[in-house]
Amino acid sequence: MKEIKLSTEVALDAPDWKINHQTKILTIGSCFAEVLGSQLDDYKFPVLSNPMGTVFNPLTICKILDSALEEKRPNPALFLQNPDQVWLHHDFHSSQWAAGQAALDAQLSDKLDEIREFLADADLLVITLGTAYAYRHRKTNLIVGNCHKVPSDRFVKELLHFDQITIAFEQLIQKLIPYNRKLRILLTVSPVRHTRDTLPLNQVSKSTLRLVCHRLSEKYKHVDYFPSYEIMIDELRDYRFYKEDMIHPSSLAEQYIFNAFTQTYIGEDAFNFMKEWASLRDSLAHRPLHGFTQGHLKMLKLLWSKLNALSRKLDVSAEMEEVERRIGEFPGM
Repeated sequence: MKEIKLSTEVALDAPDWKINHQTKILTIGSCFAEVLGSQLDDYKFPVLSNPMGTVFNPLTICKILDSALEEKRPNPALFLQNPDQVWLHHDFHSSQWAAGQAALDAQLSDKLDEIREFLADADLLVITLGTAYAYRHRKTNLIVGNCHKVPSDRFVKELLHFDQITIAFEQLIQKLIPYNRKLRILLTVSPVRHTRDTLPLNQVSKSTLRLVCHRLSEKYKHVDYFPSYEIMIDELRDYRFYKEDMIHPSSLAEQYIFNAFTQTYIGEDAFNFMKEWASLRDSLAHRPLHGFTQGHLKMLKLLWSKLNALSRKLDVSAEMEEVERRIGEFPGM
């Protein structure tokens, strides 16, 4: 009987390194970097996930990481106050805001310091590239990360050139090598489609980013590529795998891509723990149908014992406190 396949599978080459629960991971880039960071965090991996918020274009990603490494402060010419009197900065996402310029400057500087300190001992840097389109701030002639709904005539939209992006990344990599020689870099192109650029130009943008990733992973032994974009457009080639906006992957697609990530990069012991942790999370999510029964109390005590055993290896204090709270709700406890 002939085997029937309903999608084109993306070949995933297993690397000569694996992630475990001692692997410190920094994710940065598009919203997919935050999705991946959150998924890893849910399974108790030590992750600093997209600390500056979503970063769409590759030059801004490089600028943020370079600023962290070189202890540079946010460019004072790129601060702005919006109509609601909220202070923002054109290099950073709108999730980074404050009531005053000085407060925002201090907040952003602290975040950059956090990135630098984390990178000093990190094992893996995951960079997710969203789009090769960027906006140039006319007044300063600088590529910025976010327009913050400022009138469009103050910016020039441009398609970044392959060489422009590659040079920026090579300069960054050359700084990262002496800063942390054990650091590996994993590049990926975001599966989120930027349809505002039009679908044809979205493909031009993604192709540019993909070529950058290919060149960098060929040139540097410690740089790898994970094909999240290819999995989305080939293995999941159906609109049912998108959210209602037809742009972002659905939660099912996110989980599918994450499964491919774990099967490729997660070590055996860590992978087995993930399965065990998934079962414990199901128990944590369980709510009794019949109130304060002895059976439910027994389940909670068993769950606490399992978490206590894990606490010798991982931080599960929040989960233990939650179970203790639920046990304390029982009459007479």
